[in-house]
Amino acid sequence: MDKKYVIFDMDGTLLDSMPFWKNLSVEYLTEHGITEPMEPIIQQVGTMTLSEASEFFVNRFSLPHTPAQIVEFMTQRIRQHYQQDIMLKKNVLSYLKELKQRGVAMCVASATAEDLMLSALTRLEILPYFEFILSCETIKVSKQHPDIYFMAAQRLGAQPHEIAVFEDARYAVETAKKAGFYVVGVKDEAEAKEWDAITNIVDECIDFDK
Repeated sequence: MDKKYVIFDMDGTLLDSMPFWKNLSVEYLTEHGITEPMEPIIQQVGTMTLSEASEFFVNRFSLPHTPAQIVEFMTQRIRQHYQQDIMLKKNVLSYLKELKQRGVAMCVASATAEDLMLSALTRLEILPYFEFILSCETIKVSKQHPDIYFMAAQRLGAQPHEIAVFEDARYAVETAKKAGFYVVGVKDEAEAKEWDAITNIVDECIDFDK
């Protein structure tokens, strides 16, 4: 990867956090009496922001909560993990150091809320590597649409073809690629079933755990 600008996803890309998110939805639904098979549900909400997923849960299961209440519940649960035990993928820090030494301008664009992003990136001491962070929760548009990538490109002062986007999820990879960005697929266990498809879409691949 020889680009001078990089947009990193956070969960599943920089952080080994996807199992926590998967378990979060399962915990909430089972605690509130939902007994349906969880895997199809988790796959369905995997492309959504937390706000979108919460609204989906209310509509799908007629839950006695508002989407805002579910967001608050899940945010409090996941915040503890971001503050305490979610870790960087094995070789992320060394990779960020290498890019910084090369003068690459980097940012983070994530579906996760900004306060949670700040909590994790600060604790793990990598926040200074990035020019800024952006959240789909803030702009109210998921990565099924390229808005967050274009916003990041504008702030970086670069065109899509000049920027490498690092993503682990197939839907995000597809969005970034269609929007004209150079895309690097990041291998993550949560997307293992999609890895072959991802490798056929992206410009190159990387596994931070090796």
